[in-house]
Amino acid sequence: MINSVRNTVLAIINKNNYGYISPSDFNLFAKQAQLDLFDEYFVNYNQQVNEENARVSGTGYADIKKGYEEVIDSFSVTATLTQSAANVYTLPSDYYIINKVLCSSGGQFKGEAERVSQSKITLLSNSLLTAPSVNYPAYTLQSNLITVLPTTFNGATDVSSQYIRYPLDPKWTYSTIASGSPIFDQSQADYQDFELPIDDANDLVAKILQYAGISIREGDVFKFGQIEEQMQNQQQ
Repeated sequence: MINSVRNTVLAIINKNNYGYISPSDFNLFAKQAQLDLFDEYFVNYNQQVNEENARVSGTGYADIKKGYEEVIDSFSVTATLTQSAANVYTLPSDYYIINKVLCSSGGQFKGEAERVSQSKITLLSNSLLTAPSVNYPAYTLQSNLITVLPTTFNGATDVSSQYIRYPLDPKWTYSTIASGSPIFDQSQADYQDFELPIDDANDLVAKILQYAGISIREGDVFKFGQIEEQMQNQQQ
């Protein structure tokens, strides 16, 4: 899909001799465009949940929420967390949202840890009724580290997480010919296609055009990208 998106972007820009986008610039714009659309999936999903609760959403093929769920779930990963200290574990560098923290002891699953804010963990731990236990663990989050309670969860493989990761950075790779023009080459080791559905191709083009318009200082390109994006949003 990435080559098709790039060809479309270049065709639109070259049509009026607005300039040229180098492969490195295109890859930067593509990365940001994909992240923008990725973020929008969560916003749109929340909107569909609200519409479902208000009983104004469809079912079956008209169930838009299900489509968003399927895309978001494609970025779901379950992985054992790396131990940083006793009961402290490092979150994966590619995590976007942590859905679950799962705790085990002696190779046996004990339970899903509940996230507790830093402001409440001290009070919670000092209460006989609410203190975290082996069967009802808890964790706090600070930067890219989680602290799991009780401290009996302190093994190298005691804690794992199910999370939604960021999409991989797209990269249009190429080889060159005598004229110096880059030729698409997906056999390169660092090639990476977009990870979003092919249905998002038009949205990617629109967003990349906006970034390209800013880069080459062409307001018409930016405006065209905006109009295309608005049209795509109206069709959703």
